[in-house]
Amino acid sequence: MPAEFSGEAKKRIEEIRSQYPTAQAACLPVLHLAQDEFGYISDDAVGLVARALGLPASHVWGVVTFYTMYHRHPTGKHTLMMCTNVSCMLRGGYDVLHALERKLGCKVGETTADGEFTLIEEECLAACADAPAMISGHKYFLRLTPDAAIKALDEIKKMPADHIPLAKRGSS
Repeated sequence: MPAEFSGEAKKRIEEIRSQYPTAQAACLPVLHLAQDEFGYISDDAVGLVARALGLPASHVWGVVTFYTMYHRHPTGKHTLMMCTNVSCMLRGGYDVLHALERKLGCKVGETTADGEFTLIEEECLAACADAPAMISGHKYFLRLTPDAAIKALDEIKKMPADHIPLAKRGSS
């Protein structure tokens, strides 16, 4: 894990900070930036965000551990976040999740052997009307069936990786 944010990330943090009334309010978007920059939120990244915003590390730690969209460990190239909350569960969310586990050869919380996918069970993706739902990167996959979820994997493989360091974006 780098000991500092890239120059581009530092500029983005300043921009983000200027858009919010307090450093605490800017914490979530800066954590997203850190996750984009480093791939996940390590203990070192918690400290970097805290220093960048002038916040106690305990505050940043509390945010990171409360929200499930922040990954505390390295993930695959693509993160599959499958909802199993009530609406998704009632409409077959667990069937979809188990089909993904079988197809990928890994369980929830694990990464495929090739490093392509990490499968995560989410509490809620705020897409109840279109359940069951899954997110990969910034794309929602809605009204999934087990077959539709398996077919979505091919589309997801063609998408950019979930985490590309800011300094490397646009250079490929």
